[in-house]
Amino acid sequence: MAARIEHLVTSGTFSLDGGTWDVDNNVWIVGDDQEVVVIDAAHDAEAIARAVGGRTLRAIVCTHAHNDHIDAAPELAARLGAPVLLHPDDLPLWKQTHPDRAPDAELTDGQALAVAGIELTVLHTPGHAPGAVCLYAPALAALFSGDTLFAGGPGATGRSYSHFPTIIESIRDRLLTLPGETVVHTGHGDTTTLAAEAPHLDEWIDRGF
Repeated sequence: MAARIEHLVTSGTFSLDGGTWDVDNNVWIVGDDQEVVVIDAAHDAEAIARAVGGRTLRAIVCTHAHNDHIDAAPELAARLGAPVLLHPDDLPLWKQTHPDRAPDAELTDGQALAVAGIELTVLHTPGHAPGAVCLYAPALAALFSGDTLFAGGPGATGRSYSHFPTIIESIRDRLLTLPGETVVHTGHGDTTTLAAEAPHLDEWIDRGF
């Protein structure tokens, strides 16, 4: 059975810098009938575990450590016996949510994560958060962008640990160099393609958005 992408939406809150907002998060499950990885264990470990079913969960990959993307990760790891992977630059954010439970292993730029006969390549794309990463799966013509790139623009950079020029550099140099037909599976909201977003880079820079 060929590798495929499955999608789950979970709901909860995002909290940072003293504010809290209601959010819906995209949880992506990549694999086949035997094994999968989960990208961003958000809000509802039980719902994610149900979606994984009887398959082996190879890893829980965190695109970054804002609480809405990692709040269910330790519980899901405990339920299914999978390691939690995070880029070390996001440990300060992780510790705000899980001070007593560290990630199990580090993500590094260029690292290849294997599942179901394909590879997900880790791209370090700071800006929204220092340790933000995207995952590129050329076999699926897919990019899992977390909160680095959305349909309509880059992720927010108006809060602690974020930096607008850095996210623009990440998008320009790490993402828009990939094939334009690559489908972007985002951390919130709708999918898009790199070709659809690339023409708007200068607009985002001009708006500071």
